[in-house]
Parts: sequence; C-alpha cells; structure tokens
Amino acid sequence: MTETSKASVTFVEITEETAGQRLDNFLLRHLKGVPKSHIYRIVRAGEVRVNKGRADVTRKLEAGDVVRVPPVRVAEKPSNAPAEAASGQVELEVLFEDDALIAINKPSGIAVHGGSGISFGVIELMRAQRPQAKFLELVHRLDRDTSGILLIAKKRSALVKLHEMLRDNHQIDKRYLAMVKGVWPEPRSHVKFKLLKYETPDGERRVKKSADGLTSHTVVNRRQSFAGASLLECELKTGRTHQIRVHLAESGYPILGDDKYGDPVLNRQLPRAGLKRLFLHAWRLTLIHPLSGDKLELEAPLPKELQSYVDTLN
Repeated sequence: MTETSKASVTFVEITEETAGQRLDNFLLRHLKGVPKSHIYRIVRAGEVRVNKGRADVTRKLEAGDVVRVPPVRVAEKPSNAPAEAASGQVELEVLFEDDALIAINKPSGIAVHGGSGISFGVIELMRAQRPQAKFLELVHRLDRDTSGILLIAKKRSALVKLHEMLRDNHQIDKRYLAMVKGVWPEPRSHVKFKLLKYETPDGERRVKKSADGLTSHTVVNRRQSFAGASLLECELKTGRTHQIRVHLAESGYPILGDDKYGDPVLNRQLPRAGLKRLFLHAWRLTLIHPLSGDKLELEAPLPKELQSYVDTLN
C-alpha cells in the first residue's frame, strides 16, 4: 500500500497484499479511531472515491485501485506502553509459525485485544514483542477466560483466505474441551439453538436462546464421566459469541467456573476443590493452510491447572 498526499487529501494505492478487503473495512483500519458511522457518512457523501468514482462501502478493493481518503480528524492512537511493559513478562507459547500465520496457546485471563477497560490483549502483546512485523492481525477470537489455540495472520492474503474458510465452518475443524456440571446423557449429540446477543443494564455483553437469534450448532462428544461432572469435547459448526457456554448451560449442563452462564453456588465452591477458572479450552484445530494448501493439525493439551483438577476427579 503506497500513499501520496495532495492538499491534505490522501491517495492510497491498493497492493496485492492489501487487496480483497471491503471498502469500509479498509477505511476502518486506515482511519483508526474514526467511528464506523462517520466512515459510512463520508462514503455516502462521495468524499471517499475509488479510481476517481463514487463507491459503495461493500465494494471489494482490487490491486491497483486508488482510494481517495479525505482529511478526517483521527482519534489519538491509544498508547502501546502497557503492552510493551508486559511484553517482557508474558510469554506466549507458539505452537506453529511460518511466513503466513502464527498459532499460539493463549492463557486464560488474557483478552485477545485491548478495549473496554482492558489496556492490552494478545494482539498488542504480539506487536510489542515483534516490532519488526509489518502485519499482525487476529484471525478469530477466544473469550478472555478461555485458553487454547488462537490464530494470528502475518499476511493479509492469509487473513482474507482464513476468514473465507471460517465463514464456511466445514473447512476448519475447531474442538474445545469443557467440564460441565452433571453427567451428559449421550456419547454424541447435536445442540442447535438460535442465539441472540444483548447487553445487560450495566453494559455487559451476553447471549441468550431466542427465536429472533442466529442459528448455531455444536456437536457434543462425551469423553469422560465423573460423579456429578462430565468432560466434553465440543465441535463448533458455527462460530457465535459464547456459543459453547450458552449451548451447554441451556441444555442444563453449565460449564464449571462460568461466571456468566454457570451455576453461581457451585462456582463459589470450586476454588476450594482446586478449580479457579473457566473450564473451557480450545485444544485442537485442523485446517488447510491458507497459502500452501498443506493440512495443519494443531493441538494444545489441557493446561496444568485444568489437568490437575481432572486428576482430582479420577
């Protein structure tokens, strides 16, 4: 992506590496800090041009396109100091890395990105630890308290392809391990609910089962049964927010340690039994490499604190 300026207007030429983005997504990244509503407004007003012509926000940009970006007051870029300060103390385990992507084993308790009162997340840490990297972007997300495999793209071409693969959920096999309250009745079962996102009165994001929601599908495999608990392997067939947590809770088997959808009475007892976090871990990811076409099988075993709890149940 090359830029030239003319009377405070910026002209950005799209390269092969940055091609394939929608115009609105390109502008959101280029004008960091500018509200999405304002970006849509300047596009509708014709202040943004592609190859000297008006363009819709949904237009896919191609290599060689020249985007006219008007002068826009950009919010001050958030300080990266907290991530830089923590980068020496927080070591992120790398499970796989090549020129296109990185797979890390995210610890529980670290958000994937900063915001909403969180000064930094995994992606800010990675950028602080790798200042020479030209491109690092999250491919998908994990909840803050969920541990396990997280993909980060090192090239936009890889990011675009991986997003296409995620939209077709049969192309990426994502498996999670969860310990739930109660004995799951079937060896293998399909959970399908419509899920709706909403906000609590204090602004917290939640999800509930609703006829007005989006279709969601999780395949649940019972791996082990204990006295009053089950270790489940969950296959994501769709990727809705908090999908596994809500599917299991709505089925009557909440995940142990889940402070949003779990059993609050049981959760208060769990620390004394040795479990001090949400028992949800993204343990396996199988996919075709976005650029090479090779099959990738990534695994992250249960963290010590979760395996130790399992051992107490045996």
